[in-house]
Amino acid sequence: MTDLDIAKSVPMQRIVDLAKEQLDIDAEHLDPYGHWAAKLALPYIDSLADRPDGKLILVTAISPTPAGEGKTTTTVGLGDALSHIGKRAMICLREPALGPCFGMKGGAAGGGWSQVVPSHEINLHFTGDMHAVASAHNLLSALIDNHVHYDNVRRFDLRRVPWPRVVDSNDRILRQVVVGLGGGGNGFPREDRFDIVVASEVMAILCLATHTTELRERMGRILIGYSRVQGEPIFASDLKAHGSMAVLMRQALKPNLVQTIEHTPAFVHGGPFANIAHGCNSVVATKAALKLADYVVTEAGFGADLGAEKFFDIKCRKAGLKPAAAVLVATIRALKYHGGVPKDALTTENLSAIERGMSNLRRHVHNLTKQFGLPVVVAINHFTADTDAEIELTQKLVEALGVKAVVARHWAEGGKGAAELARTVVQTIDEQPNNFRLLYDDTTSLWDKITTVATKIYGASEVIADTKVRAQIADFSEDYGHFPVCIAKTQYSFSTDPELRGAPSGHVLTIREVRLARGAEFMVAYCGNMLTMPGLPRKPAAEGIDLDENGHIIGLS
Repeated sequence: MTDLDIAKSVPMQRIVDLAKEQLDIDAEHLDPYGHWAAKLALPYIDSLADRPDGKLILVTAISPTPAGEGKTTTTVGLGDALSHIGKRAMICLREPALGPCFGMKGGAAGGGWSQVVPSHEINLHFTGDMHAVASAHNLLSALIDNHVHYDNVRRFDLRRVPWPRVVDSNDRILRQVVVGLGGGGNGFPREDRFDIVVASEVMAILCLATHTTELRERMGRILIGYSRVQGEPIFASDLKAHGSMAVLMRQALKPNLVQTIEHTPAFVHGGPFANIAHGCNSVVATKAALKLADYVVTEAGFGADLGAEKFFDIKCRKAGLKPAAAVLVATIRALKYHGGVPKDALTTENLSAIERGMSNLRRHVHNLTKQFGLPVVVAINHFTADTDAEIELTQKLVEALGVKAVVARHWAEGGKGAAELARTVVQTIDEQPNNFRLLYDDTTSLWDKITTVATKIYGASEVIADTKVRAQIADFSEDYGHFPVCIAKTQYSFSTDPELRGAPSGHVLTIREVRLARGAEFMVAYCGNMLTMPGLPRKPAAEGIDLDENGHIIGLS
């Protein structure tokens, strides 16, 4: 059975019934999108303020490999497993983007018997949040060029307009474009670019704002250009754009409630790019879940060096969240890959490669426990090719680090396959000290914040940038030095070279460009060949997605 076949084989519970039975939410507080999904009203979330918070569990992973680690699947499996052992649990995930679904990565609703459903709807247009982000973003783009067309009162320098356009497809040809061709009636020609929707600052703002007023104010603070006279910054509020943008986003701010195959409640809301933004679901969904459940399982994008660091230093910092524990997902295949084994040989037993590949897991454990002070459990996401000897060696090596390693079979068995993992996580939260801390203070300079992440998390020896970039960082520091930093680099390595597996040390982090996400309140530092518009692979997933003779979706994974 494919993931889609499995998802369709289990009857879903009507979302209004699930909300009432499991969360005690009356139907009047829900805006249903069909029978199986609903948005939760913001006034109802506000009414939960006096309730105590549950325990927040972050699921992260070792550095990703082409073989895949199953982080979302583990997040869903752990949530179901907590329900299976009698805990009141919820799951918080990001919304999948259409680009990866039709490109190379596929969907992001989990897999096997650990999925959020209806997976085909979640992986496609869902409740329209992605379209709302694209509409609000592109409205601002249109208003900029319209302002320039009609007299340009703000005196935009057309060589310095950092605000792009967006589309929810992997379309490399749009990375660099020229707009305004065709004569004076079409505006002034200038260079522009397209990003994918999840890279939009509007998406990052959606996932950090907690009410519509804050959403509107943050969008008004977006930096959209500079005047050509004295280089003064121009913001979205200068064009009176933020009100209409907020109108387009008013429904999108409400969290989306769905369920897993085993009927565990789940919020699937927001989806910022995990390299270029903070790669986490929305603050409003996470905070609501913490009021509704005793244990909330969420995830952060890519490996712990990117996703977990941004989750802590951006999301937790801004939202005042304190995670109770981290679950670090690893696979035998990934350890062998980091130990130098090629992708086509990962199913062959190789104990020496596991020992070499442990360097990657070891550094992630060190970062989570020593740098951030969190209790950690390693989840070994089981695959059928894993041998008993490989599993035994991995557990032995992990436990030598002072953390527990649990084999989880949720992909094949659902919640019961991760019951031991759930019990271990609960026990770890109850028994181990939690000394959670952020990596740097707000008062640290932007340059020193980048250096701290690079040296303490990535193992780099130093950070370098050319004079122009350093001057721009210094300029941003004058007014925005209190912002956290978001380092955009490859997810496949601790370094900026995706081919450097394991745990490289002593490498140099080169910053090639910085951009200010003024509304989202962080600065992005771009390293290596990091792109904000992915391209399609030679054989895109779109080629295998279709409708059968009955009009049912096939090939979507």
